[in-house]
Amino acid sequence: MIKAAAFPFVKTIEDYDFDFQPSLNKQDILELTTLRFMENAENIVFLGSSGVGKTHLATSIGIASASKRYSTYFIKCNHLLQRLKKAKIENRLESVLKYINRYKLLIIDELGYLPIDKEDSNLFFQLIDMRYEKKSTILTTNINFNEWDSVFYDAVVANAILDRILHHSKVITITGRSYRVKKYIKTTE
Repeated sequence: MIKAAAFPFVKTIEDYDFDFQPSLNKQDILELTTLRFMENAENIVFLGSSGVGKTHLATSIGIASASKRYSTYFIKCNHLLQRLKKAKIENRLESVLKYINRYKLLIIDELGYLPIDKEDSNLFFQLIDMRYEKKSTILTTNINFNEWDSVFYDAVVANAILDRILHHSKVITITGRSYRVKKYIKTTE
């Protein structure tokens, strides 16, 4: 199940450096790994700048899910949109949406890192709408919610997506420095 989920790496919650990101409540994150949020078809949004550990946390929750034999799938937002767009061109959109929607936990990484045009916005909305109140989705993003209009280039679609994602959701905001460059930045203490 872990291999089938297509994770970019295998990292568990034990591998996460909570000391480096003191803005996080470790107990709240550990609670997410119990997967109770999935019983209620709730979503999780990890919001923060690049390098703060959003993908690591999303992956570790996904690994916990796959380890419990829940169907789990990890995909970068841009790859998801390319896949949906190709399916639409090939007149297979409905079947691809149903295929992706079958996962009990879907992890969409890096929402908003690359531009999303109007057609992609509509395709993304269709998937989120199918999953709404039925399945759990984890999103990682560096874009604040009040800026999603500019990401999706359509305020109506952006608001409809946000409405469905945030209605039953846990939003984890991570503030702090990038873990990737920590050894290059001198701190004064």
